[in-house]
Amino acid sequence: MASTYLIRSLGASETSTQKGTFSWWLKRASITAAYNFYFNEVTDDNNRGYIQMNTSAQLRMIDNDISTTFINLVTNRLFRDTSAWYHIVIAIDTTQATASDRVKVYVNGVQETSFATETYPSQNANLKILEGGQTNKNVIGAGYPTTSGFLDGSIAHFHYTDGTQYQASDFGETDATTGIWKPKTAPSVTYGNNGFFLKFENSGAFGTDSSGNANNFTVNGTMTQTIDTPSNVFATMNPLDKTPFGTSITYSDGNTTTTASAGTDWTTRYSFSSLAITQGKWYAECKVGNVGVSNQFYLGVIKDRQTATINSSLGGIANGYGYYANSGNILNNGSDLSTSGASYTTGDIIGMALDLDNGTLDFYKNGVAQGDQVTGLDTSALWQFANNAYQNAIWNWNFGNPPFTIASGNSDANGYGNFEYAVPSGYYALCTKNLAQYG
Repeated sequence: MASTYLIRSLGASETSTQKGTFSWWLKRASITAAYNFYFNEVTDDNNRGYIQMNTSAQLRMIDNDISTTFINLVTNRLFRDTSAWYHIVIAIDTTQATASDRVKVYVNGVQETSFATETYPSQNANLKILEGGQTNKNVIGAGYPTTSGFLDGSIAHFHYTDGTQYQASDFGETDATTGIWKPKTAPSVTYGNNGFFLKFENSGAFGTDSSGNANNFTVNGTMTQTIDTPSNVFATMNPLDKTPFGTSITYSDGNTTTTASAGTDWTTRYSFSSLAITQGKWYAECKVGNVGVSNQFYLGVIKDRQTATINSSLGGIANGYGYYANSGNILNNGSDLSTSGASYTTGDIIGMALDLDNGTLDFYKNGVAQGDQVTGLDTSALWQFANNAYQNAIWNWNFGNPPFTIASGNSDANGYGNFEYAVPSGYYALCTKNLAQYG
């Protein structure tokens, strides 16, 4: 949602300026973006309430007018996991006698009680963030009236209930199979006059309100729909997994696109998948966005997160197995394991089938198997998908949730994922539902 936001003018009077609940699911793509906004209720810069993530990765809620700060809450908890969804609920009722009951913050179903900054509203205070009226704006994904602080990440199931303070358990529940906290798709809540429920299920109308109130938002910019959801999380590449690797890699498209800067050091241009595996059969695709200088470009897997020596490529380290764009060879520890594969370049889609039950690895170029099958992989080790290049390379990774347009569309045998080419029989998309079954 970077440089994109949703906005609406409030046409109705509020049900209450003292009671309301915000509930949404968040998957962060960056923890360094300046003041990511999630919700903003604003008349002007001096009269507004907002919820955001600060530059220290803390959740922050402010409600104020020109003379008074009613709410200033900053969590001690840091939100640094870019591979998982967070469920955040902020439940407000200023009529409560106990100050800390007037604003309750829940994360993944558990109430937060530790705050770096903790200012609660006075009893029966009327809050800006709950006001209605045509002059006020609701904004999701950016600061306002000066649009800035854009959300860098994904949002799902955004609820606002005008007039009622609810608990996290009204919106989420524990999955009996996986044990993870998941959304209630149709919670029994009352939305009041200005309440809304954004499901983001219609890619042509992301701002559609499903609460029954028709409190629809207008989309500014371009939003992208993802099949990565709080109930089934797909692997991405991990922007936090880069020491001592990856310091010259940048991440975008929800961390599914990785880009190498110019330069001549292989070692700082690695990236690794956010989900690591020790067993099962897994399939992934990567579309070459830019093969980079002299086709010095690798795709493959890495074992036990081996530390590379200076200028070591993915195919040049003992625990790395890389399909090399320049020659089409498959390399490990600097030696060719196979020389029968084809070279590849910008625009090609490379498939990888990793079998950790039998210790094998296969590569595909545009759906056609390449090179000899790699055998003898350590089935007791921890493995990640990986990319590596010399300079100016771009990888578009698809673990089932593609950052690029899919022409044909293929899912695995469980119906998960969206791939350009048929998933090899017995292999699965790298996502949490498949991991629960096979990983």
